Amino acid sequence: MDRSILNRPFTVDRQQGVELYGRLRGGKELLDFSYWAAVLTGSGRGVTVNDDEHLMYFGRFQWNLLGEDLGFEGSDIELHEKPAAIIAIAGVTNRSPYTRFSQSGGGSLVGFEEEEVGEYRVNQYNIETAFVYKGFSWQSEWHHKNIINKLDNDAETKLEGFYLQAGYLAHTSINWWPKPLEVAARYARYQPDTSLDTNFQHEKTLAFNWFFTKHKNKLTLEVSHFDYETADGNVDDKIRFRLQWDISL
Repeated sequence: MDRSILNRPFTVDRQQGVELYGRLRGGKELLDFSYWAAVLTGSGRGVTVNDDEHLMYFGRFQWNLLGEDLGFEGSDIELHEKPAAIIAIAGVTNRSPYTRFSQSGGGSLVGFEEEEVGEYRVNQYNIETAFVYKGFSWQSEWHHKNIINKLDNDAETKLEGFYLQAGYLAHTSINWWPKPLEVAARYARYQPDTSLDTNFQHEKTLAFNWFFTKHKNKLTLEVSHFDYETADGNVDDKIRFRLQWDISL
């Protein structure tokens, strides 16, 4: 269960550039921080040059409030005997023809299809939390994004979204539960334009992960219910079943 409805509008995916990162430890668990700062092309995955003189700037600051950096993988496969948690805030600013990024590079969100050089100034930030303890895992993200059309009198659109997700390796408390099997659930909500009272998108997902070799080899079965409200007040309901075998080296 590695993608929610927030991925498409908010991810900046992979970018070429220079990054400074590290960890600050003050000798006590409560004084443990990780940080990232980067200057990037802002032109999408695999692009080594910038499309104009405006670069992408990124920063992230994370508090490892119980003395452990959890990294970027969910699920408590290690079965932490001591709880571990993080709280982080990140931000990015970029001016380019693009309002979204994916593995295919730069692209456009719905309503922003015109792609001229330097057309859009995009400012966004997110706050996230994570927690693991004895097979239980928790993740959350809250995103805010401003898209400013520099070629249309600085017309501005604001986007918001969040998700809450939890998983549990239930064999830690249920004897008959298979050891490699995790059950997980997620709720996500996305608003493509905060100036509209409707126009919400909702996702509810239930998933089962079978870990053959941790996250390097796993099978995921999930069922999702999507509830999309359009700008004119109509509602579009969908159910999706997905089976994914994920192998990485």
